[in-house]
Amino acid sequence: MSRTQYEPLFHDNEGELEQEALLVKDRSVPPIQVRPPTYYGDGPFDAPSSDEEDELLEKGPPTSPGIAERGNPLPQRVSLASERPTSLRLLVIALVSLVALSGIIGIVAAHSYVGTTYHAPGVRKITMDHVFNGTFSAERRSLAWVPEAGDGVFSIIEDGYIKLVDLKTNTTKNLVYTFDVKSANGLPLTWASWKLSPDMKYILVKSDHKKLWRWSSFGNYYIHEIATKQTTALIPPTHPPTVAYATWSPTGESIAYVTGNDLYILPSPTSAAPIRLTTTGSTSLFNGVPSWVYEEEILSAPSALWFSPASSKLAFLTFDESLVDEFTFPIYNPTEDADTVVPYTADVTMKYPKPGFRNPLVEVAVFDLATYLAGGAADPEAQLLALDWAGRHDGDDSVVSEIKWVSDDMLVLKEVNRNADNGSVVLFEKLAMATTLTLAERARGTVVRKLGKDGEEGDEGWIDNFQNIYALPSDLVSSLSAGTVAGAYIDVVPTPEGFNHLALFSPPSSSTPIWLTSGAWEVTKGVLGIDAANGIVYFEAANPLSTSRHLYSVPLPSLNLASPTEKAVLAAPKALTGASEAAEAAAAYYAADFSPQAGFYLLSYMGPGIPSQKVVKAGDSEFEYVLTTNARLGNVTEEYEAASVVHSTIEVDGYELNVKEIRPPRMDDSGRTKYPVLFRVYVPRSFARFCSLPLTPLSCLFFLKKIRYGGPFSQLVDLTFARGDWHEYLACGHSYVIVVVDGRGTGHKGRKLRNPVKGNLGFWETRDQVAAARIWAAKDYVDPQRIGIWGWSYGGFMSAKVVEADAGIHSLAMSVAPVTSWRLYDSIYTERYMNLPALNPGGYINASISNVTAFRNVDYLLAHGSADDNVHFANSAHLLDMFTKARVRNFRFRMFTDSDHGINRRGAQREVYEYMTGFLLEKWGKGGGNGGGSIYFIIQGKRKNGPRG
Repeated sequence: MSRTQYEPLFHDNEGELEQEALLVKDRSVPPIQVRPPTYYGDGPFDAPSSDEEDELLEKGPPTSPGIAERGNPLPQRVSLASERPTSLRLLVIALVSLVALSGIIGIVAAHSYVGTTYHAPGVRKITMDHVFNGTFSAERRSLAWVPEAGDGVFSIIEDGYIKLVDLKTNTTKNLVYTFDVKSANGLPLTWASWKLSPDMKYILVKSDHKKLWRWSSFGNYYIHEIATKQTTALIPPTHPPTVAYATWSPTGESIAYVTGNDLYILPSPTSAAPIRLTTTGSTSLFNGVPSWVYEEEILSAPSALWFSPASSKLAFLTFDESLVDEFTFPIYNPTEDADTVVPYTADVTMKYPKPGFRNPLVEVAVFDLATYLAGGAADPEAQLLALDWAGRHDGDDSVVSEIKWVSDDMLVLKEVNRNADNGSVVLFEKLAMATTLTLAERARGTVVRKLGKDGEEGDEGWIDNFQNIYALPSDLVSSLSAGTVAGAYIDVVPTPEGFNHLALFSPPSSSTPIWLTSGAWEVTKGVLGIDAANGIVYFEAANPLSTSRHLYSVPLPSLNLASPTEKAVLAAPKALTGASEAAEAAAAYYAADFSPQAGFYLLSYMGPGIPSQKVVKAGDSEFEYVLTTNARLGNVTEEYEAASVVHSTIEVDGYELNVKEIRPPRMDDSGRTKYPVLFRVYVPRSFARFCSLPLTPLSCLFFLKKIRYGGPFSQLVDLTFARGDWHEYLACGHSYVIVVVDGRGTGHKGRKLRNPVKGNLGFWETRDQVAAARIWAAKDYVDPQRIGIWGWSYGGFMSAKVVEADAGIHSLAMSVAPVTSWRLYDSIYTERYMNLPALNPGGYINASISNVTAFRNVDYLLAHGSADDNVHFANSAHLLDMFTKARVRNFRFRMFTDSDHGINRRGAQREVYEYMTGFLLEKWGKGGGNGGGSIYFIIQGKRKNGPRG
């Protein structure tokens, strides 16, 4: 089927969020093996009994339908009033009298008091309405930097105009009146996004936005000439649209675009016809746009094409999915009306490679646009280079994970095998030698760095798939090297000690890193910006705390070395956000978005206090442009009850694990009161992760792009602001304790903590969660009979694994959209951590849910969206089949019709949380009673609560 047929009939409003925000800018299956009889060798856990009052919360077998399904979230309790003796009534009457007398005294004292008034802590109760109505939503804005207009210029939409704000001159000017951009029939277009040409004469407008997958979409594109107010279609518009992507070249006026899965270049808006680079586009072959699995797991982008810095060449990927198997799921109701009856379902069919099955075949090509235009060649293939290199992995064992131009004539790429333990960095430096070399010679690359077990990683872990290569600007390279080096780039590379740090490679053919940073901490996002004028690199790091994020700068060393053995003189990084100050200042979480030349940056303080944002001018402490203060949110947080958040660490098997505990207000930890504990594991960092629902697209799309669904390299225990989410509601409204433990496999503490999960997902993480539950069960304030765990996606998998382990400590678990067998998930993600099933059959058994007998011993909730294109509903269907075979009946299941992985179709987002809340209260009741508390462990996932602002 064609890319235009990859047509999910809905996508849970992601498209609308993206559209509004972008307006601001821009076969052989191995047999099933029997699981070993003992999962953990340390035996069941014999939890101590709660106080006698726990008997009031004992429940019988679940009814069908249960209390939660009937809409009554509160458990039924037996009234004991008729059994209380008369002496108790007298005691109650006496106490009431004393309270009334003290109230009268208090009123008199209040009227006669003169002095300073102090505000008491917030007392208003948090409800589910507050979780979803935006009460605790932080206003966050992103700046749409406009590099074409110079450094420090960003765009805003105001009064129908796109306006440019210049921070250097403190001026604002109109760029274009949006209503001037019209279709052929003279009607104003509905904008989805826009891009300014490098010469600022034109804007490229995307209209008729139609969502495809997480990043991709279709649209009709129009070129609008600003001076003449003339608008022309890039190609004749269609309904539905067929253009999958379009973009300007970084210089000049060329436009590259993909339609019908073929790649074209329009040399200028006035050109008579485009240059057609490919003719192979089909229902299973993509040029310049990624296949589903590459979009989801590798590129995190809608395109697979890259112009060189001076626009003389265009690199792109071709994906051949002819041999990739298809997966189909039904859409029961394509409308937004739940009452609509649709007699026949529609199917969504997608190419979805699974572990051990065929992957897309990937080829890399470069089109020499400058040579083609200069020579006037009639056939574009005469300047189309098919890149190749020695030692490339065969066929679909080759995964191209990154492409970057390091100069206008040099390109580097990363390639790894499916197991992600053997890879290379390949340099192509002969691309421009059109007059002296053949196409094949120009297209031949050289391996300059080895990755994996026998390369830079040097251990039993995996090669990360991040896009971190950052090319130094050519003028900066020339300045630093006195013209002796033609190019250089920075990458994030693990040190011999296993921590990710910035490494400079100069020249690009070098295999020896120049370490710009080092230490027992990690750089988290690669290079954020480079000030070429001053030779300064900006980056973000999880330092000094692994749960914090701070902004740093480091100067680049001289690249003009007298001899190959001479070492560059390096300087220590400089903290820009208080990381080197007092502990309180260090315990903070920042993010930064730099202007194109790094003269300015948007600094976002994200917690643990009230979030705020300001624009900073690099090197000018006097300049400050405040963007958001969240004063309203600050006032709101003072009105409502707040959970207490305690950060700590625990040790399991010699590993130090970060922990975050969310406690009810005024919690009694003396042991007289017992609390339930819910462990949270790997819940998706979606809406409530950064903003309380509902989200406003412009303020939250930037953060939605950070969504992760847990698993290896994820992190839940951090210092971001998290007031008013579902977990704080449970803590404040129902006196639950929430615990989050970042176990083995999680990120930003080095490869030593991450690597153990390689080849055996779910095993060591389960040990960590069980060990943490034992630690909390021994605490005086915990009710050991009410300890539970929940998670979404990978977290749902983890919740089920904890139940399967049958440690005897968890009485409740909830899994939302879980993976239940890694043979059902996509190949590139799964094989990175698990290898191919034929090469690791035992690992796949151990990493899946294959023994469900222990599910009889807990209260278990399962929920899944029927149209989940990421973790297919087949995972839950498989688990339900195992329940049927094993006669497991004491579970609760809910399918959310037509919802994808985010579960928000037709009101499902709130409903899934109401459903889980009702389940908790039905099974556990409220916490905080004498001997009647419950602890629910949340397995990494959804939004965490931060300290009060």
